[in-house]
Amino acid sequence: MGFFAKWRIHKTVRDSSVVDVSEQEGVRSLHMGSDTVHSAMRIRAPNYLELAYTRSMMAFLLFMPDPEKVLMIGLGGGSLLKFIHHYMPAVKSTVVEINPQVFTVAQSHFAVPSEDDRFKLEIADGSEYVPAHPASADVIMLDGYDENCLVESLATQAFYDSCADGLTDNGILVVNLWGSDMMNFDAYLKRIETSFDGLVLCLPAERRGNIIVFAFKKSPGSPRWADLRDKAKILESRYKMEFLKFVEGIKDTNLHSEKRLLL
Repeated sequence: MGFFAKWRIHKTVRDSSVVDVSEQEGVRSLHMGSDTVHSAMRIRAPNYLELAYTRSMMAFLLFMPDPEKVLMIGLGGGSLLKFIHHYMPAVKSTVVEINPQVFTVAQSHFAVPSEDDRFKLEIADGSEYVPAHPASADVIMLDGYDENCLVESLATQAFYDSCADGLTDNGILVVNLWGSDMMNFDAYLKRIETSFDGLVLCLPAERRGNIIVFAFKKSPGSPRWADLRDKAKILESRYKMEFLKFVEGIKDTNLHSEKRLLL
């Protein structure tokens, strides 16, 4: 923990789990017992998505611009929750977080809002919550890491199957995976492909390491690149994020023709 020790502003220890908060150059970061940054917030812009991988996760909007119900597994510093709660007032969000101290720190240090009619918190195990709530979300956002790796129970074939069942008819699963862990990445990706009949896209985040996987309950067809770029321009204007780059990242990484994404 020496790497950021001089920037630490908060530390909580409970039941052998550690939640650290550090701050440097106007950015506050959440750590789960290691130097790894699990969430970050620019203090002057608390609703902005500071980390590239969180912005990449929002690329689902290219395929579903107006979701009504979003389920998030894993809170962290609440970056995705805050963004959706602030910029997408028509969305109702449910966040499932197994560690209550994470929510306490997220509220005290990361400007996470209190529960209201658009945000509900469940202190629960995501691997148990999702199977118990079929067809309950238009989008499931899965970012469930502990100190060192993806939580094993959130990466099984049975859990990905339950995610498919937990989505509404045209729903999308969004998963943050560590591409640098190639052995596990390939295994997890194959499981997701199995659960979603191969209707899967990958988008590497701007910084190396994170690869975002999008899995579709039903095929979005084979959208034309021109149409996706038009949507990206609208989304960039609305949310001030690099959606045109997301389109190009999807094109570079997935099966396509000159004119269409092949999915």
